[in-house]
Amino acid sequence: MTVSYTLEVANVRFGGFSKLLFRWKGSIYKLLYKEFLLFCGVYLFFSVLYRLMLTPKQQDVFERIALYCDQFTNTNFIPVLFVLGFYVTLAFNRWWGQYSSFPLPDNLMMVVSGNVHGADERGRMLRRTLMRYANLASVLILRSVSTRVRKRFPTLEHVVEAGFMTSHELKILESLHSDFNKYWMPLTWFANLASRAREETRVRDDIALRLLMDELNNYRAKCSLLFHYDWISIPLVYTQVVTLAVYSFFALCVVGRQFLSPQKGYKDHQLDLYVPVFTLLQFFFYAGWLKVGELIINPFGEDDDDFETNQLIDRNIQVLARFFCFTPYSTDIVIVLKVSMLAVDDMYQNLAPLEKDKHWAQQHFSIPYTVSTAADGLRAAFKGSTFDMRMSLEDLELERPTDAFPLQGSSLDNHKDGLLKGCSLPSLLNVPARQFMEDVNGEEIPLAEELMEVETN
Repeated sequence: MTVSYTLEVANVRFGGFSKLLFRWKGSIYKLLYKEFLLFCGVYLFFSVLYRLMLTPKQQDVFERIALYCDQFTNTNFIPVLFVLGFYVTLAFNRWWGQYSSFPLPDNLMMVVSGNVHGADERGRMLRRTLMRYANLASVLILRSVSTRVRKRFPTLEHVVEAGFMTSHELKILESLHSDFNKYWMPLTWFANLASRAREETRVRDDIALRLLMDELNNYRAKCSLLFHYDWISIPLVYTQVVTLAVYSFFALCVVGRQFLSPQKGYKDHQLDLYVPVFTLLQFFFYAGWLKVGELIINPFGEDDDDFETNQLIDRNIQVLARFFCFTPYSTDIVIVLKVSMLAVDDMYQNLAPLEKDKHWAQQHFSIPYTVSTAADGLRAAFKGSTFDMRMSLEDLELERPTDAFPLQGSSLDNHKDGLLKGCSLPSLLNVPARQFMEDVNGEEIPLAEELMEVETN
């Protein structure tokens, strides 16, 4: 589950960020403690070996090896900072791009609602079926990239059981042979059904149909981009370079940062502290940085800070139920041709018959989980960082604003002196409506006209 601490840092205060250091869930301690304990154990082994188990002659050999290894623990020899910084920046940009590629149906939902007309059952079925196709496409693509969603919908029969697809639609999906991911098929159904709605004048003009197609293409582009993010990873060679740089650096530190006997007068070995405090801090920072890159390079897993894809699916389908009571390029042109030919030839007007979806008569419903993902359904949905903010009873009491100042006098001259000279424009906005009329010669004149006369004079 995504760990949110936005409310805790809403206000800058003393020790505000320090409190975050003691959290365990989603923390760097949880990610790194095993590697940290392993490093400490290996370092302790060589320290005990050097101090208690080696003969004086063997200690001399070990000291020469330690001094030699220490020469290469300088970051000038192994550019750990450079490769780590560039790698984490690249991974973070990729992480944010994947988050921005979530196929949210909100814009498409608004366009469908405003341009597919009909208050009868046929009109409602068209709107719901169109949006069900859009949601089906997002479920299919998320099944392909997210382990959480794959565990929730391990087979297409589970997707049918959840109500995203009918049995007849499943047969059509499986009857179309393709060696590639067929997440785009429901979007083709959407396009064909929208064209049929135009023929039935449910979509009243070509401009409305064009708007539907534009929003559909934007939605499809996000699904496709999400698929390509999963397909095209950060080059493996760079990930290997970063990992080898960090691990080799600390492999040298295990020996090179050992405390040698001060009596032998080695340079920078005047103290024997037993515990390499600064080396441990360096390991925590560098290895922790590597773990951050490892965490965000694929946010569709089951780590604490990975994306809540199952809740995203629940949110989308429930919002639609209440509402209705970068351009991707393939690396192989053959893939584009095969998919496009399927879409315009075999898929043309190849629609399943319109049926009432599984949740037609249900306003409140939930999508089922499998046993392995049941815990996800028990978590409370995120409603905003201030949703759980607590306030005292005194803060909840209503305080009425004070009445606006009364106007002095009843003539136009009094308005000049009392209103125009004695108060500012924001004060004029607070004058009660009953004071905006003044009786002059038996007639009621709006205050705005009086002000115009004053400016003229």
